[in-house]
Amino acid sequence: MPTLTPEELTAIKLSLRVAAVATLFALPFGVAIALVLARTRFYGRALLNALVLLPLVLPPVVTGYVLLVLFGKQGPIGRWLYDSFGIVLAFRWTGAALACAIMGFPLLVRAIQLAIEAVDTRLEQAASTLGASRSWVFLTVTLPLIAPGIIAGAILCFARAMGEFGATITFVSNIPGETQTLPTLIYTLTQVPGGDAGAFRLTLISLAISLGAILAAEGIAQAVGRRVRGQ
Repeated sequence: MPTLTPEELTAIKLSLRVAAVATLFALPFGVAIALVLARTRFYGRALLNALVLLPLVLPPVVTGYVLLVLFGKQGPIGRWLYDSFGIVLAFRWTGAALACAIMGFPLLVRAIQLAIEAVDTRLEQAASTLGASRSWVFLTVTLPLIAPGIIAGAILCFARAMGEFGATITFVSNIPGETQTLPTLIYTLTQVPGGDAGAFRLTLISLAISLGAILAAEGIAQAVGRRVRGQ
């Protein structure tokens, strides 16, 4: 395989950075929402679940446009962030991380929710009867049991973030060195004469990263599951 160009290396590094930040940002919210959906029944639960899954069914361009309207420098949230903290998300790599976090959020929540629903609540009740507080029960009983789901969800979110294109290019554009990720560079190369070789090379790299992430999610989740069960 020919040596990667500096532009390609920059796009790969930026994609990894964006995907990692997106996953870390989404993870605590994903655990909290998954707990609410799995353990509580309340008016509006169906709506919350629909909102969580919405990025899966909306065209990514629509998601990106909504982000641009809300988080753009003249948008209601974007203006407040800029005036209060000097934070700008539109047309910045941090905005790409936000878009990727939203697009990967449904996969993250779903994996964790399924793990929580599979937990035997009698184990938690036993810990509670021994005097453990709710937070301590969660940390010592629930969290280890749902760890495989959390890990699998996080890696799937990372893989989804690595492949995000529509929402990212709509919200933060395709600026080399700033917001040009692996998918957007592949798109750029397909639009220029002689760029097919580079696009094919980066496609193989993208496939390898995504496949590796999925295999890692399966392997780590199984290993953690065996350890939790004491096998």
